[in-house]
Amino acid sequence: MSRVKTALRTPWFWAIVGIAVLLLINSIKNPAYLALSVNPTTGLLTGNLLDILRVSAPIIMIALGMTFVIATEGIDLSVGSMMAVGGAVAMQTLATLDDPTSVGAMLAAIGLALALAILLGAVNGFLVAVVGLQPFISTLIMMMAARGLARVITDGQNTNATNEPFRQLSNGQILGLPTSFVIAIAIVVIVALFMRRTALGLMIESIGINPKASRLAGIRPRPILLGVYILSAALAAVGGLFSVSEVMTVSVSGTGNLMELDAILAVVIGGTSLAGGKFSILGSTIGALLIATLNKTVLFLGIPAAATPAFKALVIIVLVLVQSERVRSFALGRSKSGGTPSLGTPSPGGSSPAAAGQDSPATKEVVA
Repeated sequence: MSRVKTALRTPWFWAIVGIAVLLLINSIKNPAYLALSVNPTTGLLTGNLLDILRVSAPIIMIALGMTFVIATEGIDLSVGSMMAVGGAVAMQTLATLDDPTSVGAMLAAIGLALALAILLGAVNGFLVAVVGLQPFISTLIMMMAARGLARVITDGQNTNATNEPFRQLSNGQILGLPTSFVIAIAIVVIVALFMRRTALGLMIESIGINPKASRLAGIRPRPILLGVYILSAALAAVGGLFSVSEVMTVSVSGTGNLMELDAILAVVIGGTSLAGGKFSILGSTIGALLIATLNKTVLFLGIPAAATPAFKALVIIVLVLVQSERVRSFALGRSKSGGTPSLGTPSPGGSSPAAAGQDSPATKEVVA
């Protein structure tokens, strides 16, 4: 029973429930929705589940980078534009090389895209960590600048290219799974091991919980913040590469458009607080899968484009509500003290957070 209660209090558990419910709704409409088949032309597996995994790869990448930014009590509104920059550099590189169909051309395109993204991420980090700008402002500026840079790179035109190795990033398969999804999960595992097997993850969380205390403890926030924004930009560029490789075309206005919202939603659904502090890499990954499933469900159910945002908002609101322990307690008639709990009420046998000297998110001091 204790394990069940623990699972019910885990945010990403409800994300899994949300995915299952959405798949059930789709299966009710079409009983063959979850079926897999083999394409007789390519010999590859096809099916709606594989499509969901394929489209989830870019969301997983930007959500992973956003997780660490939010854990430091920041925000990165430029990830969608970073996707466009990465895709624009890749497509423009492949379109201008003498031998654009080789593996070397693919590696050159990927390398240049990541290099530019790292540079732009370093600018974000510099503005936040050194100059001291608010993350919202600095990344908002970069969101507009990076999108404009993508237009400059492609002369404002949608650019396409031909490179079979690059196309296989999204359209190929490894052990029956989309290549982009396998690569995304591999990156998640590598980053998770690095964060949890070293002290970096704890330092990121400490900066998000109390920047001043972490600095007094000997942690230098500036290089960590710089690295976090560089990682976010690089992962967003990888997500952009996944997006453009599926159709081998970059749309300077469409690629990555509003994807920063999906990234933030995925991170919050996964259990990472916007107030900073502890983060959940697994939760963000599952949240990204939920967003991808929701996007495919909207298309499958034929919901009008005008009503799509409202439908997505409704699903997210329901999910966030069931994640709330207070809402669940109220629904079950088990609200503490027989009424609505008060944020300032001390717990039995202990003092309130304010009395214990703990900082609330609204009173945290931001230290560069």
